[in-house]
Amino acid sequence: MSENSPGELPKHVELDPDHEDQIVRQCNRFIRFGVRIMSVLMVIVIFFAIVDTGYLMYQKLLSAPFLVLDVSDLLAVFSAALVVLIAIEIYSNVTLYLTADVIHVKLVVATALMAVARKVITLDDKNLTAEYFLGYAALGLAFGVTYWLLSREKEA
Repeated sequence: MSENSPGELPKHVELDPDHEDQIVRQCNRFIRFGVRIMSVLMVIVIFFAIVDTGYLMYQKLLSAPFLVLDVSDLLAVFSAALVVLIAIEIYSNVTLYLTADVIHVKLVVATALMAVARKVITLDDKNLTAEYFLGYAALGLAFGVTYWLLSREKEA
């Protein structure tokens, strides 16, 4: 445990690897190790997502008509690229959790907002009812307002 100055509140540490209870300490260390493994797995996922995005682009450009992308091709490529960005955001969440011992709500909300935006960008408007669009609009609005409020909190 870290030493605190007199009068200073004890530092709050998520999953404290030096917890006074031995069982809790071992469980915390195991979970932190699991988060590290998840971090490595996310890097592997990001690598393959980038490869998949490149391969998809290659396929779309070489299919007829040659070197021409139509709207559905562009949406497929955008969707794959946004998956890479979301995976990178999730990786950032995991590594930030490991290094800062706290869940950064603003980053989590930004990741969720990006995921909703990805879904909205790639929605198939021909096969969905108005309720789906209203649902995604409500999600986007809720995450957007939450992100805005979190951004304003630091300014205040």
